[in-house]
Amino acid sequence: MKILITGGGGFLGSRLARALLARGELGGRAISKLALVDGAFPDDLPADPRLEIVKGDVCELEVDRDTAAVFHLAAVVSGAAEADFDLGMRVNLEGTRRLLERLRRCERAPRVVFASSVAAFGGELPPVLDDSTTPAPQTSYGTQKVIGEYLVSEYSRKGTIDGRSLRLPTIVVRAGKPNAAASSFASGIIREPLNGVVAQCPVAPQTGVWLLSPRRVVEAFIHAHELPPAAWQSGRVVNLPGITASVAEMLEALGRVAGAEVAGLVQFKPDARIQSIVKTWPVRFRTARALAMGFRADDGIESVIRDYVADAGIRLG
Repeated sequence: MKILITGGGGFLGSRLARALLARGELGGRAISKLALVDGAFPDDLPADPRLEIVKGDVCELEVDRDTAAVFHLAAVVSGAAEADFDLGMRVNLEGTRRLLERLRRCERAPRVVFASSVAAFGGELPPVLDDSTTPAPQTSYGTQKVIGEYLVSEYSRKGTIDGRSLRLPTIVVRAGKPNAAASSFASGIIREPLNGVVAQCPVAPQTGVWLLSPRRVVEAFIHAHELPPAAWQSGRVVNLPGITASVAEMLEALGRVAGAEVAGLVQFKPDARIQSIVKTWPVRFRTARALAMGFRADDGIESVIRDYVADAGIRLG
């Protein structure tokens, strides 16, 4: 089968690609081609004859007519989408619509997993959100993601794709360099100190984050694809399970894992722009539907940090 990952050069896209190549199959079918589309790619992608690297713009993407599965991860991240409205609308909204239009030409309706976000929610929120909470985004990024969800549901209703949208929590810990996402600090306050580098935190210690680890989100992408269409009949969108941790709790866990000196490398430097975005995001969810469908959360913030240490090969103490 042929698989397409948009945003395939990004942290999650390239990690998903490695996982799929290691599996060798998806939905019981052998993977013959895995196309990654992005503007840039890491240097350490595996040398695999099944892998095709396509450097380009998702808005101009051509899709093989026999593509069977698509993971649509390409996006302008939250902070950048807020700062550059035109860019966010072009990539996050128009790019999604153009991709879905191209998928209409496929020989058979491909199965599509769309990476949405809990930035879909905002405004007056209950203390704990659940599957009945109505999206009311307060940022350009959140708005673009919600429209993308509706598009995926509509094209699925029309039978041109078999779509399923996952609202992702903040992903922690992301490897690599900080990006323009408003949530970038949540990884930075763990990643940088573990590398012996001072990290600046733009939000207050009591700020809460609804989070999920890279391991779990890659599992979720694959699990979402593997679920039969009948599992999505009550709705094509699901809030993924996560855990809630405040910045203070994250630093306490970092101290337990790596020591107080490492945790002490985090400095608080308020940033009103970041704070104005982050404060609109929900912090607590009940995700009964996702759990019933077989999606999983992490055990806790300390296990998230320990998994990152192991994956990154970091030697402590």
